[in-house]
Amino acid sequence: MIRTHEAGSLRREHAGQRVTLAGWVARRRDHGGVVFIDLRDASGVAQVVFREEDHAHDLRSEYCVKVVGEVRTRPAGNENPELPTGDIEVVASEVEILSESAPLPFPIEGAADVSEEVRLKYRYLDIRRQEVARAMRIRSQATYLAHEVLREHGFVYVETPNLTRSTPEGARDFLVPVRLQPGNWYALPQSPQLFKQLLMVSGLERYYQLARCFRDEDLRADRQPEFTQIDLEMSFVDQDDVIAVGEALIGRLWKETVGYELPTPLPRMSYAEAMARYGSDKPDLRFGCELVELTEYFANTPFRVFQADYVGAVVMPGGASQTRKQLDGWQDWAKSRGARGLAYVLVQEDGELGGPVAKNLSDAEKAGLAEATGAKPGDAIFFAAGAPAASRDLLGAARLEIGRRCGLIDESAWSFLWVVDAPMFEEDGEGGWTPVHHPFTGPKPEWADTFQDNPGEALAYAYDMVCNGMEIGGGSIRIHRAEMQQRVFDVLGISKEEAEAKFGFLLEAFKYGPPPHGGIAYGWDRICMLLAGGESIRDVIAFPKTASGFDPLTGAPTPITAAQRKEAGVDARPAAAAARTGESA
Repeated sequence: MIRTHEAGSLRREHAGQRVTLAGWVARRRDHGGVVFIDLRDASGVAQVVFREEDHAHDLRSEYCVKVVGEVRTRPAGNENPELPTGDIEVVASEVEILSESAPLPFPIEGAADVSEEVRLKYRYLDIRRQEVARAMRIRSQATYLAHEVLREHGFVYVETPNLTRSTPEGARDFLVPVRLQPGNWYALPQSPQLFKQLLMVSGLERYYQLARCFRDEDLRADRQPEFTQIDLEMSFVDQDDVIAVGEALIGRLWKETVGYELPTPLPRMSYAEAMARYGSDKPDLRFGCELVELTEYFANTPFRVFQADYVGAVVMPGGASQTRKQLDGWQDWAKSRGARGLAYVLVQEDGELGGPVAKNLSDAEKAGLAEATGAKPGDAIFFAAGAPAASRDLLGAARLEIGRRCGLIDESAWSFLWVVDAPMFEEDGEGGWTPVHHPFTGPKPEWADTFQDNPGEALAYAYDMVCNGMEIGGGSIRIHRAEMQQRVFDVLGISKEEAEAKFGFLLEAFKYGPPPHGGIAYGWDRICMLLAGGESIRDVIAFPKTASGFDPLTGAPTPITAAQRKEAGVDARPAAAAARTGESA
């Protein structure tokens, strides 16, 4: 080894020892003939002292160096309690520059204001920063723990293909041309869903995988075209069995990574209750401000806007003191979400109601409104009226915005729950139905025989784990009976021929005694982000892409040459099936 000790491992008990360190120059400080550098390696930082200038005059930030010297305790009053190595320093007798560093595009040390694109372009330098490296290590620790927990629960680790056929799973596939079969394409998997169900048919009974998934979705701030999920599937189980394993996994991760004891069993909330109370299927329970339904309250209202299928409200504590500009800002906020605006009433300190909506309400409606909504003098009441789903969605988003603006969210708290009993189907906007989860999600037992008669009311045997208002995992008990699967396809308008074309290999396998099975997939990037205290999943991905899907480090995606295009067969027409299988060769 080049070094005898790691820099961050040195303590008072090493005083008097001769050590060899290797790492990077994090900081340099010249104090009149005495030069101090902070030497950083993966373990931490140690202060090195040079008594003779000629040892240190060539050292610059991020030079990679080897230092030989003697450990000593720092003089009284010079200790640094902020560092684990703050009681000692190394008096250098030799220094060797292992490699030099060019001028840095941004400072490694300190909280410099650097754009994300620059950080990602030089990600290898960004990871040298303490907080980024810490996030990488937390992700690694969590990965070790996940393997340990699932091994203890009897799971078998199986890797499923990354080159497969295109199957409809809710997003567009990334496609890969096949040079040896021009005109034909692989798809990168959106999830291992079909393969893990095949593994249940195979009799392995308990499968898991840290799976890479690829989805060509419209871009959002906290979305990556490639991501990781920890994927579980189990045979001969019901919902409670899968939930118990999920709680064991998450409980161990939070306990050993951040020291939080998960209060199991976690509370469960129905999808309908979550939407009614919080306007979200992933409610953040770290603060109140629940939605209030006022449909009956305004049943006979003269105000045309509130003559709707649904009227709801959410209260903003202290919101009546907002300026006109701030209140107008709420309208812009609502319009940015596709709404026409956000109606409001201001409860004045004397209890009188102000704002443009108040003058359209009857005296009786105004008299009881504060009590009906739980508003107090000085509060603002925001309303949404119209279709229930859209109105609750708007109020749910307003609730979260109120929580942020008013500082109501306890950022130090952890709030976990399961949201269960989601709808099995939702309208597709074209007179038909689409699955809320995927077409292999089973119905709740009480809907097993009748879901096709009332698709809009049928409930799925599905469950999502929510943490601090984020869905971190979701799964379901799957369909394993061919007759039930066909009824689902019938509701979705998928013919037998179409089902055979899209899912034929799975349906064929299901002819051979498939067991009852179910599973769950956790968003691994999001879990690691929460554990590391990050604000984006990019914080815990070694080489992420920007929100636009661009990779500043490598410049991907890039055009391909005409020769590459021809060789890959991008523009080729697929040959006949017989030719593809070699029968005509």
